[in-house]
Amino acid sequence: MGRFIARRLLGMIPFIFLVSVTVFVLIKLPPGDFASNYAAALAASGETVDDTMLAELRHRYGLDQSLPVQYVRWISSVAQGDFGFSFKWQQPVSSLIGERMGLTLILSFATLLFTWAIALPIGVYSAVRRYTWGDYIVTMLGFIGLAVPNFLLALTLMYVGVTVFHTDLGGLFSPEYLDAPWSFGRVGDLAAHLWIPMLILGTGGAASLIRIMRANLIDQLHQPYVDTARAKGLSEFTLLFRYPIRIALNPFVSTLGWVLPHLVSGSVIISIVLNLPTAGPLLLQALLSQDQYLAGAFLLLLCLLTLVGTLLSDILLALLDPRIRFQ
Repeated sequence: MGRFIARRLLGMIPFIFLVSVTVFVLIKLPPGDFASNYAAALAASGETVDDTMLAELRHRYGLDQSLPVQYVRWISSVAQGDFGFSFKWQQPVSSLIGERMGLTLILSFATLLFTWAIALPIGVYSAVRRYTWGDYIVTMLGFIGLAVPNFLLALTLMYVGVTVFHTDLGGLFSPEYLDAPWSFGRVGDLAAHLWIPMLILGTGGAASLIRIMRANLIDQLHQPYVDTARAKGLSEFTLLFRYPIRIALNPFVSTLGWVLPHLVSGSVIISIVLNLPTAGPLLLQALLSQDQYLAGAFLLLLCLLTLVGTLLSDILLALLDPRIRFQ
């Protein structure tokens, strides 16, 4: 397994390089640049910007250089751990994305654990008790979870919180902990606020994974090896967890590769609605203002999450299913 992990980590290097080229080209595809967007924003507010100021702004940020030169400077800095300077926020990109990506990863992993904790037992129950009233109720709730948009659920919970409980459900911190340094009190306050976005983000994913687990397990329950194990006298509980559930978990675990980046990129609207200090809203503002270094750093990190999630899913698949070998 060690050789496999080392080989996969080495294979990530050229892939990340190709992704960095793609990210840089996509950011540069829209017409104009940060200077032109900045001038348009000033013009909309009634101020005028002359060409000399725009030329000086482009020269200061290196936007007057050719695209290959800009890319080489950017990727060389990234390789040294420097993600560049944010044009819009006038801060180093690393300081902007540090806490936001940390909070985003905490929320993503909490949502992932919540999703699996809900989907796994309910999916098993629905498969074992299929075509019963319990299965019908779970299936109906699953379809509702898939159909209701997350932002609508967020708006509904915020309305209920304000009108019924007279409290604001937005944000991840109370006002007194918003800009406070990290402490046990701030961690506890984060945990107290984390369940709301975790519930909203995990609803659709849990409903989808319940359907996946149910279908996979139903397919395994009628395999000959299950009948053989039952004929040998194994109890239903031991039989389920020793054989069919382990096999049915394969597609379940393989979703880890896309779940992590989806929780980050797919929570932009939820983060805006709930006023969450996560990566989504900042990424959206960076793309709209063509803040290329800030947007590029976020997109590269999303790609890295995809690679790490895929690697983790491959390792878990090999541990779950003895038929899978790294060779």
